[in-house]
Amino acid sequence: MERLRHDDPPRIGPFTLLGRLDADSQQAVPARRFIARGADGDRTYLVSLPRVDADPSRWSIEAEGARRLALPGLQPVEEVGGAAGLPWSSSPYVPVLPLPAVLLAHGGPLPEHVVRALGAAIARTLTTAHTHGVTHAGLSPDAVLLTTEGPRLSCFGAVRAAAPDGERRGGLPGLDSGALAPEQADGGRPRPLGDVYGLGAVLAYAATGHTVPERGELPSSLAELIVACLSRDPARRPQAQQLLTQLESPTSGPTAQSAAPATVLDTAAPIPLPAAVVTALARQSAHVLAAELPPTTASLPWTDG
Repeated sequence: MERLRHDDPPRIGPFTLLGRLDADSQQAVPARRFIARGADGDRTYLVSLPRVDADPSRWSIEAEGARRLALPGLQPVEEVGGAAGLPWSSSPYVPVLPLPAVLLAHGGPLPEHVVRALGAAIARTLTTAHTHGVTHAGLSPDAVLLTTEGPRLSCFGAVRAAAPDGERRGGLPGLDSGALAPEQADGGRPRPLGDVYGLGAVLAYAATGHTVPERGELPSSLAELIVACLSRDPARRPQAQQLLTQLESPTSGPTAQSAAPATVLDTAAPIPLPAAVVTALARQSAHVLAAELPPTTASLPWTDG
């Protein structure tokens, strides 16, 4: 949990902010994300606001779209509120780290078997979403939130929120250029194969620490798959279901059992978590439990929940 900045509001709707989820150095996050306490002072939430340079109405539309979804693997949105120009959304809190924070806690790129398990979990989520006609349209390393129960995909609709179809999105604040499919960067309508491009960027990031690596930097058993996902031609990318099959295949790369040293929560989590990552999640949970609410402040525009 990061400290609040001096320009962060102390309250948003019925929530009192405890800290930021993302470090200030993360510039590609499509929203400002906070850990906050509810009005009763007991329940804790993840609360999101649009970036100050974002269109709040477009952001609110995508937040409401996420609220209406109930698909496994997507970050659940419980409530969307606020005035038209000052929207917010909330989700129930569980200890969670964005993927960049996971690599920071681990001290570098993740082991190959963890990258494979992470990719399989995300591919499973995308397969379900695409089967239901849903495109995530915002998959990037910052959109992947890792919990002890596996990854959750946040930042739903970030591409659509950044700019409408037909307008160029490349270079817009809040979008990770390395994870943005070329057709979406040019203003094309987000489609499922754009999500596959984003997954390729996430796997590349998890394995190397950046979204646009040289092929030689990638793990040999994953290089062909990641390069295919990152094809500039959508027709050359695999479908999410194909990715899931390849990533789950025990013959296409080392398994968690054969490749991994013993790690904490290996038997409980859908993906094996390096011990340092489990420690970071536990530390965040402890900080949240110990956090004291700041003194009550005067009503601000953000409090119009």
